[in-house]
Amino acid sequence: MVKFILGRVFSGAFVVLVVVSITFFLLRIVPGGPFDTEKKLPPQIQKNIEEKYKLNEPFLKQYTRYLKNLGMGDFGPSYKYIDRTVNDIIRDTLPVSIQLGVVSLIIAIIIGVAGGIISASRPRGFFDFLSVSFATALVSVPSFVVGALLIYIFAIKLGWFPAALWGGADHLVLPALTLAAGPAAYLARLTRASMLETSQATFVRTARAKGLSEFMVVIKHILKNALIPVVTVLGPITAFLITGSFVVEQIFAIPGMGRFFVFAVSNRDYPLVMGITVVYTVVLVLANLIVDICYVYLDPRITFNKGKL
Repeated sequence: MVKFILGRVFSGAFVVLVVVSITFFLLRIVPGGPFDTEKKLPPQIQKNIEEKYKLNEPFLKQYTRYLKNLGMGDFGPSYKYIDRTVNDIIRDTLPVSIQLGVVSLIIAIIIGVAGGIISASRPRGFFDFLSVSFATALVSVPSFVVGALLIYIFAIKLGWFPAALWGGADHLVLPALTLAAGPAAYLARLTRASMLETSQATFVRTARAKGLSEFMVVIKHILKNALIPVVTVLGPITAFLITGSFVVEQIFAIPGMGRFFVFAVSNRDYPLVMGITVVYTVVLVLANLIVDICYVYLDPRITFNKGKL
């Protein structure tokens, strides 16, 4: 177990290094710079700005300095938010994105898995048809359409929840439902398909032949094994939800990392783009590590062997 986790930590650190390296050089290879959108500056002022942020140095020297600062947990200054560092921005926005993402993840898991279980229990029935149709629609419809529809119904017409901004628990409902809609529909379809496939396995027929109740067969034998592909996709889904959705945060004016990331890309704010990319990568690596550990508890055939599954 310990060897496995250590192995995953080292491989995860390598993944973060590769992502950081690729992002760093791509940002500087792409034409344009962080101050090209500003009003044309005098050459001396432009030179002073480049010296201040070390942009006049060779790429390799900038890269080495960035890795050294990153190792100390310093993401550097923001080029556009002069009075704030990247660490300050992440410190202020990450908790918002985590709160929204965790609530959305819980909603997606509960609705998606429960819907898949009920749908698979009575295949080709009315609820199965309704569930599959609804899930297909949610997967196909963009999140900005879902968000606008929820705002129109529950904020404008019914007045139950605020239409936007970030404050109390009531501000969390509509964006969390919007963000969870797509993943919930995907999990429902995946759970249904996996349960229907698992229900045809030999060990399921054996369990029924032993006289076990249908409830025990579904919960203990079918569902436990059917959750393995569901858990597999929860890694990237978790990282996506926790780091925030750019579109959802923009629609509901939520001060999360997603909005800052969009502005950072358009403004060519290199340090802020790098910082948010690193956070996203770390969350993704950790989520996949948790998924790998969950495999062992879901399937007894899977064991830790010399740091590998």
